[in-house]
Amino acid sequence: MNRWSTIAFAAAGLLVLLGSAGYLTARFNSADRSVFLPAATTHGHYQIELACSACHDVGNGVKEQACIDCHGAELKAANDSHPMAKFTDPRNADRLQLIRADRCITCHREHQPALTRAMGVTMPQDYCYHCHVQTLTDRPSHKEFAFDSCATAGCHNYHDNTALYESFLVKHGAEPDMKSPAARPTRNLREALLAGRPKLIQPALDADAADAPAPVSPGILSEWHSTAHARAGVNCSDCHLLATKNGSGKEWQERPGHAACAACHRAETAGFLAGHHGMRLAQDLGPMTPAMARLPMRDEAAHAELTCSSCHGAHEFDTRTAAVDACVKCHDDEHTRNYAASPHAALWQAELAGRAPPGSGVSCATCHLPRETQRDGDVIRVLVQHNQNNNLRPNEKMIRSVCHDCHGLGFAIDALADPALIRKNFNGRPATHVESIDLALRRQLENKKPTTKPNTENEP
Repeated sequence: MNRWSTIAFAAAGLLVLLGSAGYLTARFNSADRSVFLPAATTHGHYQIELACSACHDVGNGVKEQACIDCHGAELKAANDSHPMAKFTDPRNADRLQLIRADRCITCHREHQPALTRAMGVTMPQDYCYHCHVQTLTDRPSHKEFAFDSCATAGCHNYHDNTALYESFLVKHGAEPDMKSPAARPTRNLREALLAGRPKLIQPALDADAADAPAPVSPGILSEWHSTAHARAGVNCSDCHLLATKNGSGKEWQERPGHAACAACHRAETAGFLAGHHGMRLAQDLGPMTPAMARLPMRDEAAHAELTCSSCHGAHEFDTRTAAVDACVKCHDDEHTRNYAASPHAALWQAELAGRAPPGSGVSCATCHLPRETQRDGDVIRVLVQHNQNNNLRPNEKMIRSVCHDCHGLGFAIDALADPALIRKNFNGRPATHVESIDLALRRQLENKKPTTKPNTENEP
């Protein structure tokens, strides 16, 4: 190859590189960045996999703080069994020689589908053994267990053990399968708003008081006037007249988004944005659609966009519709299809028909959007947690937030550890038994004194 040929070849290569760089830059700045994905993301993150900067700092890898920003509050509420502070303590420095447990990405590495197990864990199943091998010697009851079985359903979780601490198991170990009476907490939004921000509640509005700038159809007026919004003095402009993006004033928006709801429903909106339904909106991506889901969904709902009004309606806000009908119009997995024939559905229908007291029915929302008690200063609120996957990470979290309202602890642990029963939507009895309570009670008898466990601040 002569000199001119070499120059021409190098110039062509440079053009290819510049063209590729231009192409990649254009793709990175576009809405579709899929070309940059090294492999599939986990079930928990795939909705936001194109919002690269949510997790990555260009040139510096994964931002550890990004994990804390999304999951820190959840871990704090769970009294994290393995907080980072435990491993920054010099007394535990030797543990870091075995596992770098002071970093989230040690156990949760994205884009490695062949290694990823439940809860997005990519660490081999025997990771507990590295630090807790002494347990097999200290506790005779554990000698028969396999070294990689610590995280078996109903036994131990790495972060959240609020329903599995020994003291909690002992305290509730003798409970019957079904409690009486069984009922969930009652929502108190109006009372909480009156106590905290009384100016938000105005006199009830008549239908002819609607302040929309253009004529409104009788149907929409009727829907709005039948709701708690009209009864609390919430007019059209309270939701539709919103601040402009440049801050120059307010303008009318025909289809207000979740920001309008957050004015009164701040905690509910935060939960919605943290869950699968709203996490794309939190990253300024387009709304989620059922077509994007990895769970089976109904074909006719494939392209419906999920916003607050997808479940609650644009003006009617019927929470009973949102509790079941809104779920089954999209979800088409076996668990959802079996709900209608389940004992839970029968309780829900009895409540709706007036044959059972308020709070006794069990809808989809009862379990997946549980009611939580929160304190805001002197105000105590019972609100709905709108992060629908929050108490499924792991599903034992559902015991404290839902199951224990109606069921004994032992029954709840066994039921949530039975995949077949879950698929049948709990129509039947658990076919498996988890020994957690048995072991805790046996240990108490052996020690002849109550068993206690650190980090039990969440216990009732």
